Amino acid sequence: MAILVTGGTGYIGSHTVVELLKKDYDVVIVDNYCNSKPEVLNRIYQITHKRPRFYEIDCCNEVKMRELFKKENITDIIHFAGLKSVAESVQKPQLYIDNNIGSSKVLLKLMTEFGVHNIVFSSSATVYGVPDHVPKVGGCTNPYGQTKLDIEYLLKDYAKEHKDANIAILRYFNPIGAHESGLIGEDPQGIPNNLMPYITQVAVGKRPFLNVYGNDYKTHDGTGVRDYIHVVDLAMGHLAALKKLEEKPGLVIYNLGTGKGTSVLDLVKAFEKANDLTIPYEIKERRPGDVDENYADASKAYKEMKWKAKLDIVDACRDSWRWQKNNPRGYDKD
Repeated sequence: MAILVTGGTGYIGSHTVVELLKKDYDVVIVDNYCNSKPEVLNRIYQITHKRPRFYEIDCCNEVKMRELFKKENITDIIHFAGLKSVAESVQKPQLYIDNNIGSSKVLLKLMTEFGVHNIVFSSSATVYGVPDHVPKVGGCTNPYGQTKLDIEYLLKDYAKEHKDANIAILRYFNPIGAHESGLIGEDPQGIPNNLMPYITQVAVGKRPFLNVYGNDYKTHDGTGVRDYIHVVDLAMGHLAALKKLEEKPGLVIYNLGTGKGTSVLDLVKAFEKANDLTIPYEIKERRPGDVDENYADASKAYKEMKWKAKLDIVDACRDSWRWQKNNPRGYDKD
């Protein structure tokens, strides 16, 4: 009886694997390292003194994934694997359709074939787009968000057809922070697409200044407002979802966030204050696909799973800086 974690060496996946291992779950990771490094597995071991079984496979490869399912007794799946850059998805929409939706179709096919009933899906707040009323999904402003929404539709259809399926869709907001050990954290390939790793790379001297994309949004300081959630809180949300699926609830959907909006410049100032540093920045043009503000109502997650965020922006700023300071080149060894 094992938990299959797709994308388990990625940023959110690795933190979730750590929490699973701490709770003595039997973990199997599948990842193709398209946005992660093999060193992550060593760091997971340093933290937990356990080694999850690992398969270097692209989840779109049905043949190899079937071999994995034949070898391992998978009972639950946490599905993180997928491309995740909003900006890249605007430039390469077909790539995102083929990869994100394709891998999910393979998993659902194998779930049916091997009698796996439980899956937790890593969705995104981008499925909300720019709604004319709240809550409402649709109107996604970028192909990345659209792939997440399309996968949600696949899962809903799957649940209608398979009455024994238990599915948790987790729509989460902007993960930041790192494990308190400083051993694992966010290590983007190339130029960071997310705000916090860009800030930390400026702080460590890897980049000269932070690009702030747009200062004319309809927010209190003109910069985009997001709900920044500590990655360890997010990881614990996935464990809470696994426990929820033990109740055989069918299909359930939860927001995972703090419920508080923080602007780009708010986060910069919080990072500077928490770590006694100065982060130079320059205002640039808006990026296509970005919205003015996006933050969570996570009350349902607390009501039904007893989950809520416990760590705050200051914790995340300190943990992010500890990770970057200890690993100036990420997982690449100096």
